[in-house]
Amino acid sequence: MTDCTLCDRPTPDQPITDGDGGSYCCQGCLSVANALDDVETTEAELDERRSREEVSVPADAETGYLAVDGMHCGTCEAFVESRAVDQSGVHDAAASYATDTMRLVYDPEETRPDELADAVSGYGYAARDREVEAESEADESAWALAIGGFFGMMVMGWYALFLYPTYFGYDAPFVDLNSLVGLYLFGNVCLMTSIVLFYTGWPILRGAYVSLRAGHPNMDLLVALAATAAYSYSSVAMLLGRTHLYFDVTVAIVLVVSLGNYYEGRVKDRAVGLLSELTESRVTEARRLTVDGTETVPVEELTAGDRLLVKVGERVPTDGEVVEGSAAVDESLLSGEPMPVDKRVGDEVIGGSVVTDAPLTVEVAADAESTLDRIVELLWSIQSARPGMQRLADRLATVFVPTVIALGTVAAAAVLLTGGSGVSALLIGLTVLIVSCPCALGLATPLAVAAGVREAADAGIVVVSEAVFEAVPEVDVVVFDKTGTLTTGEMRVAEVVGDDPETLRRRAAAVESRANHPVATAITEAVENPTDAVDFERHATGVSAVVNGDRVTVGRADLLRSEGLWVPDELDQRATEAADAGQRPVFVGWAGQARGLLLLGERERPEAEAVVAALSADHEVVVLTGDEGGAVERIEDRIDADEVFAGVPPEAKAETVERLRGRGTVAMVGDGSNDGPALAAADLGIALGSGTDLAADAADAVLLDDDLRNVTALFEIANGTHGRIRQNLGWAFLYNAVAIPIAVAGLLNPLFAAVAMTASSLLVVTNSSRSLRS
Repeated sequence: MTDCTLCDRPTPDQPITDGDGGSYCCQGCLSVANALDDVETTEAELDERRSREEVSVPADAETGYLAVDGMHCGTCEAFVESRAVDQSGVHDAAASYATDTMRLVYDPEETRPDELADAVSGYGYAARDREVEAESEADESAWALAIGGFFGMMVMGWYALFLYPTYFGYDAPFVDLNSLVGLYLFGNVCLMTSIVLFYTGWPILRGAYVSLRAGHPNMDLLVALAATAAYSYSSVAMLLGRTHLYFDVTVAIVLVVSLGNYYEGRVKDRAVGLLSELTESRVTEARRLTVDGTETVPVEELTAGDRLLVKVGERVPTDGEVVEGSAAVDESLLSGEPMPVDKRVGDEVIGGSVVTDAPLTVEVAADAESTLDRIVELLWSIQSARPGMQRLADRLATVFVPTVIALGTVAAAAVLLTGGSGVSALLIGLTVLIVSCPCALGLATPLAVAAGVREAADAGIVVVSEAVFEAVPEVDVVVFDKTGTLTTGEMRVAEVVGDDPETLRRRAAAVESRANHPVATAITEAVENPTDAVDFERHATGVSAVVNGDRVTVGRADLLRSEGLWVPDELDQRATEAADAGQRPVFVGWAGQARGLLLLGERERPEAEAVVAALSADHEVVVLTGDEGGAVERIEDRIDADEVFAGVPPEAKAETVERLRGRGTVAMVGDGSNDGPALAAADLGIALGSGTDLAADAADAVLLDDDLRNVTALFEIANGTHGRIRQNLGWAFLYNAVAIPIAVAGLLNPLFAAVAMTASSLLVVTNSSRSLRS
């Protein structure tokens, strides 16, 4: 047995081949491979693959995953990866700040994941097991900001009372600044500034240190340089008896940038949840049949051939085969398809699916593995290898920060070379750093992002990753899952076939009101106050009960025939046509013959057609579905998609998205657990709020009210936010283009530099507060 070339699932005994050496598990994987095999791969992707291939990993190495809190940029990823690979026994590490995850390939004889978590933690990063609840960082950040704000106000108050008057030529009231009392005052100001810089500003200093270690200058480095330079100069000047001190500059820089980051963090939710529903859904124990009855054992102890009893409402622990019983099995969590699947003796069942209406005895398959577990592992693997999208400001900082430092150094050196004093040289360099506008640059992205998140929330959209605002303007391909996204994922009675539809519907609802499975729900919800039914019986392929004196049978044609009911040929033919069109036919009969059919189909979202049409004007639109046949033809008739891939299994969706990325930036819209890996693999993942937690955890944005029109609203808000970020940065850099040369020429002192910096920051704040949607 070989593995599928596309999705790595085992292929059947006679695999589907493409004539070029590829083997596939299903026709859907083959169609995806044929359509996307010729997609060009970008040079960046090739470089990433080459770097991964160069890592030598022993065959007995194991893969583990950690959740890492505290990462917020690409330099954080590089830093924690370097800390991990420095540990003995670690062969490779891949971190993602977009999803707060890290994948580790390690030697289990030399180290364990819990040991690695301790080794990676530090410098403000906290690594932990992926299923351990994280401690809230919000309270700690709020406390740090409150303390910094308190001492910052004290500093600014003392400046306003005693220092600012002297800067404008007046004597300081109440105190002689050149006396011991003045030194005491300056000492208190220095102490309070130290609290602001080293406690409240710790995340900024940490980010600057990490950027130096990783070799990637970022905005934290520029902000930290300006703040610490002003602090250091002022501390030395204070000891030398000078009164022109710039502790207020340090306080302003740290508090303004910290407040912007705090505001952004409070407005948006965390980038990654903890797969809460999946953790609950994964089966950890199984009920194994023994000679004496049953015993409860951990799933890890199951071996091929073990027989398991799965009761109504329980999940199947592992993939296997039905050896006793028959039941409708809900596979929607895994396949995304709404129709329950009837399982009989000899049928295969998927680990993680739910038995809805009758107990089953299942024999464990050879690999004793759950499809649900495979999907979870696939999601974590993709998430941990998905690099975060670097902020535009940080990309610009890689050039801007070294340039500012170089200009400040050259200006200071020029003063010394022309005979100026060391103090004058330091002031010139300090002024260049301060006037380089770290506050405006530090606020440019957080405030615009916070405004975008807030406006999205007002529209019923939760943005869980700021990568949305960088990715949306670049999107080339929009991929929609069909079931649960373009359709609701729920069944409804689409058509009633028979001479007396109302009686047919009411009698079927009366019988099904006693049953418990998705088909029964769809039939009964369309009828108010169904008639009472008595003498209810459950059969392998349907149900029956006495309604108004007649025994009414509801189910498959073979059930009606076995109960002695005649099924007309024309009704049988209509059922076959409906099944071919993707509907589920349900026969209803009494008094000796089948009286009609209930045809069940998916509920379609009325806004889907308009949304796809709007997006297709500027993007390529692709639909992915596990369905085949008539259900796919109906969606093709309604939706103006550029391409539809049918029969695609859950494990292949992520690989399909990866291949589509060869055509450009990809956005994926989905709802189910089976969509989780595909949402994580896409550059931009959008989940519907009614979907599972797994889908939401893998997504960058969640539509709370399941209105697909919010997809276009998200695109509009994200484009507006991206434009606002560019405007803010453009103003900050334009300001710097004017102010830095003035500072280099020695025509500006640190005080006026700080005033100009504050004015530019206020402009950024005002610009960010404007509405993003016209």
